Amino acid sequence: MPGTNSNEYATQAANAIRQLAQQTAEAAKPVAAQVKPLAIDAKQAAGRGIYKARVWVAPQVDRTGQALQETVAPKVAAALHSSAQRLDPGEPPHRGWRKGAAAISILLAAAAAAVAAMASGEEAAPTADEANAGADSEVKDPARTS
Repeated sequence: MPGTNSNEYATQAANAIRQLAQQTAEAAKPVAAQVKPLAIDAKQAAGRGIYKARVWVAPQVDRTGQALQETVAPKVAAALHSSAQRLDPGEPPHRGWRKGAAAISILLAAAAAAVAAMASGEEAAPTADEANAGADSEVKDPARTS
């Protein structure tokens, strides 16, 4: 069977690779033992360097923050305030023109009705107040007679 030969070759190759990996690991142990103290020292030195850098940088960042707060922040706040004022639309537009237009259309309709009545030869009927008005244009109370 052809499948069994290829499986045997694969198994032999895997075993050979495993043996080489074990030999390499055994050879690397003495080198790792020599490098380990150096790595520990490097870690400690990096920690000391980071601490010193943080000790130096903290006051620098604090001073920079204060300088920005005193110089740049008021300018930014003023710019934002003026932008907000320019963006503010103000009061909404007054919609009172509709009432004015309605009043004008009513007056025009009344005028058109009066012109049409005059054109047809009819005289407009006087109102109740006009009928009760005397020669001096005072309205006389019909209920009161003296």
